[in-house]
Amino acid sequence: MPSTPPPEPYPSGVPQPITADAPGHIPRPLLTQSWLDLTFLHWAADPADVAALLPAGTVPDTLDGVTYVGLVAFRMHRVGWLGLPGVPYLGTFPETNVRLYSVDAHGRRGVVFLSLDASRLIPVAVGRLGFRMPYVWSRMDIRYDGTDTVTYTSSRRWPGPRGAGSRITVRVGERIEEPTELEHFLTARWGMHGAFFGRSMYLPNAHPRWPLHRAQLIDFNDQLVAAAGLPEPVGEPVSVLYSPGVSARFGRPARPGGIRTP
Repeated sequence: MPSTPPPEPYPSGVPQPITADAPGHIPRPLLTQSWLDLTFLHWAADPADVAALLPAGTVPDTLDGVTYVGLVAFRMHRVGWLGLPGVPYLGTFPETNVRLYSVDAHGRRGVVFLSLDASRLIPVAVGRLGFRMPYVWSRMDIRYDGTDTVTYTSSRRWPGPRGAGSRITVRVGERIEEPTELEHFLTARWGMHGAFFGRSMYLPNAHPRWPLHRAQLIDFNDQLVAAAGLPEPVGEPVSVLYSPGVSARFGRPARPGGIRTP
């Protein structure tokens, strides 16, 4: 199957449509990995409050004038490079990220990671030193209580703030047959914006459609959102979702371009 052609630029960063399925195939991936046992927590945010935290060439992506702060906990599984098989030990670990939502001048929607806590030191060091991504080495654990309750815990080791962490427990509910517009907006993301090798880039990804479940948040204590430079979450999240996971493929990075205004 041919690779996805470069997107046509939009005149003023008009976002491309949100699609539940990946817009294209990535036949020769730069990176492969699986994301398993995910919990997505989201709070509404004012775009003006998060714009300064986004990389050059992007602005906050919004739905009905609102953007979102995400806290996503999961199990990374078998990260692999350049078509090589995923690594069982070094490529498999718990991870929790704090993320925002972005759009660039080509209309490409993506996520921006403010922090990525992971339990394997070598992947953290490679991510920080080799790609300048905000990885943090943390003590982390994922525990399962029966068939429907999952607890994610983390506590930072390096570079800190030491001891900052989170505890999230959810009870998994029914499968979502038809996600809402907001649920698609928060999960159907086909790329990430960030600074790679010191330059602003867009890294596309593709994976099967998310299998999503409603979930109930039954225990929550977090310092990671505030440590990322955002206000501490106030009140209950506006969205709590769970997914058993997907396998993902990342393509080559591309420049996002500057946002042009009318």
